[in-house]
Amino acid sequence: MLTFTFVMPQPIRRAAVAGTWYPGKAEALTRAVDGYCAPVPVEIGGEILGLVVPHAGLMYSGPVAACAYGQLVGRSYEVVVLVGPSHHVGFEGVSVVSRGAFETPLGELPVSAEDADALMAIAPIIRDLPSAHTREHSLEMQLPFLQRLLPGTPIVPLLMGHQTRATVLALAEALARVFEPRRALLISSTDLSHYYDASNAKRLDQVVVDAVSRFDPEAIERALAKFPDHACGGGPLAAVLRAARSLGAADARVLRYADSGDVSGDKGAVVGYLAAVLGTFGPAS
Repeated sequence: MLTFTFVMPQPIRRAAVAGTWYPGKAEALTRAVDGYCAPVPVEIGGEILGLVVPHAGLMYSGPVAACAYGQLVGRSYEVVVLVGPSHHVGFEGVSVVSRGAFETPLGELPVSAEDADALMAIAPIIRDLPSAHTREHSLEMQLPFLQRLLPGTPIVPLLMGHQTRATVLALAEALARVFEPRRALLISSTDLSHYYDASNAKRLDQVVVDAVSRFDPEAIERALAKFPDHACGGGPLAAVLRAARSLGAADARVLRYADSGDVSGDKGAVVGYLAAVLGTFGPAS
């Protein structure tokens, strides 16, 4: 007798900003990502445990993000953990997509269900809430870089809702506990100040840049408590810094700071971008 096993199809999170925030065709997207990464010098020796990268439209933030992603050439990881802010849906805690895959024009990135389940089991603030991810760009903007530089590596996509200190601490602890035995790359997705003139933007952004260079998540938290406009993803940034530190990272290196006016030419209202790496490094080459 023939028997049949019915396998439920895995959910696919469809690309939300392909064709607008970045090229919608695979060939053009490959050209763009490779073009941004090709001139990046590999400056970091030692172990990289985390990245800090922006998430604006690719033509604006891509050259900055590539400075961090370019350091991954020749490296491999078991899993990539993406942590970004939720721009469209307000909620308490952290939303994870625990099953399926995320799609871009370059194909699908599988979600690590095992790691998502482990995070939810440890931290009740982390919930399976796929609807928060439907329109969100903060993680999607990272996917083409990962597909080119770490092809086939599964992801754990995490969006932080209300960026409270309690959520930051709980997420950082959960990340450290779940990924302590794994070779994981933690990625914080954040832009810096929004729509100030370039001079004021740089003044605001320098607070975050300096705190990252000192590997000081507490300073980021204090700055954001006083003035949230320093960074839209300040909570995810602080959580990733705390988790990376718990996982053994001892060094942080800022690779590039820029603003949208460097591309658009409009310095009257800019968005700030930062690229940095976290880990244990040798001297800069």
